[in-house]
Amino acid sequence: MLFHSGSFLIFFPIVALAYFLVPRRAKHLWLLAASYYFYMSWNPEYAILILLSTVSTWGSALFLSARRQRPGKGRGRAGRWCLAGCVALNLGILFFFKYYGFAADSVKGLFALAHVELELPAFDVLLPVGISFYTFQAIGYLADVRRGEVAAERNFLRYALFLSFFPQLVAGPIERSKNLLHQLREPHRFDYGRVKDGLLLMGWGFFQKLVIADRIAILVDGVYGDYTGYSGLQILLATVLFAFQIYCDFAGYSDIAVGAARVMGFTLTKNFRSPYFATTVSGFWRCWHISLTTWFRDYVYIPLGGNRRGRARKYRNLLLTFGASGLWHGAGWNFVAWGLLNGLYQVAGDMTRTLRQRLGERLHVRTDCGSHRLLQGLVTFGLVDFAWLFFRAESFAAALGMLAHGMRNIGLYGFFSPDNLLGIQTMALSEKDFFVMLLGLAALMLVDYGKKRGVDFKAALARQNVWFRWIVYYMIVFSVLVFGVYGPTYDASTFIYFQF
Repeated sequence: MLFHSGSFLIFFPIVALAYFLVPRRAKHLWLLAASYYFYMSWNPEYAILILLSTVSTWGSALFLSARRQRPGKGRGRAGRWCLAGCVALNLGILFFFKYYGFAADSVKGLFALAHVELELPAFDVLLPVGISFYTFQAIGYLADVRRGEVAAERNFLRYALFLSFFPQLVAGPIERSKNLLHQLREPHRFDYGRVKDGLLLMGWGFFQKLVIADRIAILVDGVYGDYTGYSGLQILLATVLFAFQIYCDFAGYSDIAVGAARVMGFTLTKNFRSPYFATTVSGFWRCWHISLTTWFRDYVYIPLGGNRRGRARKYRNLLLTFGASGLWHGAGWNFVAWGLLNGLYQVAGDMTRTLRQRLGERLHVRTDCGSHRLLQGLVTFGLVDFAWLFFRAESFAAALGMLAHGMRNIGLYGFFSPDNLLGIQTMALSEKDFFVMLLGLAALMLVDYGKKRGVDFKAALARQNVWFRWIVYYMIVFSVLVFGVYGPTYDASTFIYFQF
């Protein structure tokens, strides 16, 4: 059930209204039933997987909590075995459905290099939507209980709702138990201001997804689907636009999820913070997919040693963490390359920091002015965008093929010729749609720049007169209805992160 589908536009108002009307004791039961219905509307059989994850981590957390309260030397060992077993079970399920085929093909390819033909069993299984998200959320909860940072939740139904809460179930944000679990224990009453804010945020999310992301997708899919028919600059344009497509697609989903939860009184983690205005790659990752970035920091990078044991280990830990992050996104070497590239950027930045500072001092470069920050931002975007090519390409080989083809066909004249300005007609996007896309991107960057500068648009809008506020509301709805991309039969386009 996609957020921008007709079924969700019926489902959500009913769930939200009923949530405020049912008795206090039944509120979390109602949301649990609605969340499982939401998930099972895609594939009913796979609900057993999220139920298995729920039961295993709930029981293991209770065991870990009980062992912590017992005296004796054996409690630590039993806890470690329990934690390891439960994590292995959940990661094993994730591996089977998401990575087995990739691992089998990689092993067979490795043996083929030695001219050995290896046969491995093949399984034709459908990747469960959201499995990476709820698996990491469950493991994070288990680790927090093991560390004593949160108390184990004794109410099974409440914990089941924590893992399956429908706004963030299939594509995040990956919630921490410290943020969401205690909210599920509290009843939430209808609040007009909160409902209005949530609907406004949902509207902005729909605008990002339907007006910007899905329109850019027409162009990007055409180029990446058959890159040999395009020039180097057309490939470059498609890659630059993909950076905004994936941002608007995923940030749009996150805003809809956070907005829907806010309507019902819940506060979810903010997942994006103007990432393309970052001036360093590390700064970009502090603003992009924040819930996943902090998850890897707290449960992978820091346990590996973080930056506490010298530079060499710090760099190793960075590369391992970002390589794992790339693999989390997809079962392919192109995703691993994407993750490692982002890790290498940060390693290179740290290694050359002193040299760059000295060079800047020698050249009398001012680092406290807008032009310097602009240059830093452009360089950072260029590095991030180059890595996006590996993320979007169908495979690692396809990414290398696009790079080679683009470098051979980077001619300027054909790309900027008067008869084919920007190659719009040959890139599957009409002039009208291209113009709408540019206006949408301008609105996006204006809003993001304002947020970067600390502008609270919600508060600023609330200070305006009623007639002005309603004009803004109607403009958002009008833009989504008139300029949204719905497909030839008004079929909703899936969110990119559903495949992860």
